[in-house]
Amino acid sequence: MSSLEPEVTGRRQRRESKASKAGSAPEARLTLSIPEAGRKYFGLSKNGSYEAAARGEIPTIKIGKKLFVPVRAMEALLDSVTMPIRRAAAE
Repeated sequence: MSSLEPEVTGRRQRRESKASKAGSAPEARLTLSIPEAGRKYFGLSKNGSYEAAARGEIPTIKIGKKLFVPVRAMEALLDSVTMPIRRAAAE
């Protein structure tokens, strides 16, 4: 370290060392909160997301008292949806 660079200490040093341990590519999350999933996949509000989860339209898993949305289950649900075939306008 040159004398022109300030010495890194304390929280900044710990934060930088954690960032270097994590690697350059951030890991993809395996679960989302219900509001995050509702917003990301359907553009729902927080309340709308919780209502959809209560109806079973958003898949959830319960860990202790908390509910999470597994990303893989959500993507599998979306992949399984078949779109109706549009017919040409009546002649």
